[in-house]
Amino acid sequence: METPPPIPADEALARLAASRAAFAALRPRVEARQPWPLAQDFGTGPEASWGPRELLAHTCEMLSFWYGEFARIVEAGRSAGDGLPFGRDSDDMVRLAIIDRDRRFTLADQFERIDDGIARWERTVEAEAAANPGAGDAVGRHPRLGEMTADQLRGRIIVAHLEGHIAQLEQILAG
Repeated sequence: METPPPIPADEALARLAASRAAFAALRPRVEARQPWPLAQDFGTGPEASWGPRELLAHTCEMLSFWYGEFARIVEAGRSAGDGLPFGRDSDDMVRLAIIDRDRRFTLADQFERIDDGIARWERTVEAEAAANPGAGDAVGRHPRLGEMTADQLRGRIIVAHLEGHIAQLEQILAG
């Protein structure tokens, strides 16, 4: 599987800011349609159906999980061919358990945690660009996606992933 090219820091920052603003704009629309029922099946199978509670809970946990994986890769500083093993697949039981727990949190708490998580990523991108611009070249090895740099992880698994979840939330609200 081919990984996308890394997103430059300035573009990543702009897209993270846009995602943060999009979640803030979605918040009143999601909260106005409460109560949102918990999905009966929120796993990874074809019958799974996520509502706003599951989608927001996943967004909260993925921001934190992948932040840690990104930091591990940067800290290890490995090169191509020697990527640090990192990541998980969507059927990871810990991931699903966290989503199950967190989908019961208030919508206000979920949106605040998403805002905090994106802000943390923004601070990291800014600090890294200023102090250690080559850090994003460190390589990790995902069990399904293969080798990718920390910057590729940031682009695919955070920036694009957030944008995808914003689109999903928009679809749920339109339905």
